[in-house]
Amino acid sequence: MMRLQYRPHRGGALAGLLVLLFPVFLPSLFSPLGHASPSMFSEWNAPKPRHFRLLKSALQSETTNAEQSDLWIPLANQGLRPCVESTKTPSLPEKSQGYIQVFLDGGLNQQRMGICDAVAVAKILNATLVIPHLEVNPVWQDSSSFMDIFDVDHFIDTLKDDISIVKELPYEFFWSTREYYATAIRTTRIKTAPVHASASWYLENVLPVLQSYGIAAIAPFSHRLAFDNLPVDIQRLRCKVNFQALVFVPHVRALGDALVSRLRYPSGKRGALGTDYLQESTEGAGKFAVLHLRFDKDMAAHSACDFGGGKAEKLALAKYRQAIWQGRVLNSQFTDEELRNQGRCPLTPEEIGLLLAALGFDNSTRLYLASHKVYGGEARISTLRTLFPLMEDKKSLASAVERAQIKGKASLLAAVDYYVSMHSDIFISASPGNMHNALVGHRTYENLKTIRPNMALLGQLFLNKSIVWSDFQQAVIEGHENRQGQIRVRKPKQSIYTYPAPDCMCNA
Repeated sequence: MMRLQYRPHRGGALAGLLVLLFPVFLPSLFSPLGHASPSMFSEWNAPKPRHFRLLKSALQSETTNAEQSDLWIPLANQGLRPCVESTKTPSLPEKSQGYIQVFLDGGLNQQRMGICDAVAVAKILNATLVIPHLEVNPVWQDSSSFMDIFDVDHFIDTLKDDISIVKELPYEFFWSTREYYATAIRTTRIKTAPVHASASWYLENVLPVLQSYGIAAIAPFSHRLAFDNLPVDIQRLRCKVNFQALVFVPHVRALGDALVSRLRYPSGKRGALGTDYLQESTEGAGKFAVLHLRFDKDMAAHSACDFGGGKAEKLALAKYRQAIWQGRVLNSQFTDEELRNQGRCPLTPEEIGLLLAALGFDNSTRLYLASHKVYGGEARISTLRTLFPLMEDKKSLASAVERAQIKGKASLLAAVDYYVSMHSDIFISASPGNMHNALVGHRTYENLKTIRPNMALLGQLFLNKSIVWSDFQQAVIEGHENRQGQIRVRKPKQSIYTYPAPDCMCNA
């Protein structure tokens, strides 16, 4: 197996910093940076590195081969294994109670959890599930359907012994559409399902509608099934859907496989999709980490934190908060220092880069950047790229032709990132969120190394402007010893999709 070797930073450290600071002092030279350009984002000024001393030390630090070797060691067996099969022989009811329709909003991962819950509700009601309808996301404007994202035949086949699923309603119910329910109050629509509703609520409120009309449409449905006090087989069924039934469509998997191969064999000969994507080099497969970087305008504004973009950025984000949430953002009542001490500020690209460097990743690390759009664009990412010059993403690894089927489709772009993340040696997420939660749960289920940043610790460390690199690195390493994929048992009210143990895992 190829061993990642350190390549000295010292000679290029100063040059790297100069390159990093060019956009700050000479912004007019960087106008072609697209959405990173201040001319196109009038509220944004290229931020200076906020942790210059740490950054300089990180660029000059060296990582030994022994430290690199330890970093990439897979997780040991933790005594638990995936366990999603029913405790009883699965069987379908002699007669279905009717058809269940659900309408799911949110992004890919919120919809994914809603699909799992829909299968569970259909099982509770002995009903037939209609392939869920995915609403158009108001932020990303993606109209991708279930069948555009997931392999529907695999989905139905995997669950064929658990519930009945149909792709479309029979003709007698042709009228039951999203448009039908949007125009008036309908007796077959369930719109009062409480958040985290119990199984008994569905039996008392939805089953009578099914028995009377043969169909019930539940909208809204996201987060409408409890995580507690459900039969063990219902819990296992939710995990079976999430971890086995929901497989991406073939073209997403093909592109994902191509990206993974190009990350593992960077010196190989590139081939077209549908072929051997890369001919393996004689050095053998390399290792790579995935960084999920969520730092979009929504998150930056909602956090109410200061990210170093100056007064213009602060004003723009405050206006955005007012426009989107009418100023009702809990974090607004706290100062930036208070928020950082509480770990409530998302990590900037610079800060996540310093975290990775402190943990032992260096400029020989192959890093895949999973993100949709970073607030501030390439200029905001430049510090991270200086630390990790081998950082790649979908655009750098695949041609425009190869990306044509996912272009402009946020759900498919996220699906490719999810797929690559599940095939990486290490996964790190810069901030909590649905993508973070989904991948933490899935990688826990597969016993894969996953680094969870200690947000409160990092917030306090970054506030200390006098801290030296050695102290910073020691604090980071000690603060993340038990945050690298160790199984955490689910507590009451926590999501089964983030914490699959003990509901979906058994003693090995």
